[in-house]
Amino acid sequence: MSVPGPLSDAHAVTKLPAQDLDRARRFYHDKLGLEPVEEREGGLRFICAGTEFHLFSSSGAASRASTQIGFEVSDLEAVIEDLRRRGVTFEAVEVPGFEMQGEMVVVPNNYPSKGSGELGAFFYDSEGNLLALGQATDGGTREARDSRRHAQAWNRRPCRM
Repeated sequence: MSVPGPLSDAHAVTKLPAQDLDRARRFYHDKLGLEPVEEREGGLRFICAGTEFHLFSSSGAASRASTQIGFEVSDLEAVIEDLRRRGVTFEAVEVPGFEMQGEMVVVPNNYPSKGSGELGAFFYDSEGNLLALGQATDGGTREARDSRRHAQAWNRRPCRM
């Protein structure tokens, strides 16, 4: 039996660079409908269903070659439609070895999907960070459903997408 490492109970947080924090705030608010729960000089903090991510002022930029953050949703097509109406442009990101259905990638029952698989869609934020949406093709595994229930109970201000 292995001994848990020092980070096994740590709260993992995604941090995204923003060359223009005001522009990024407008994008996340106007396009994604997300409101920061905290704003400080040089950064914004968002909480979505018990997880959090931060945008921070940076002169650097994302590589645009890999996903920076993913949002698990229950109805991918409805979320895509809503975000398109808000002006989000989706990218057909081809992943070697995975099938495409239009702009969506079909992730089989191996990493990075949960359960029997996942459908995914991708778009860039105003700062060039590649963001992903994912929907479990089996409605989500028990572990994922339990995780969402825990997150909803833990957090009183979930992000809505």
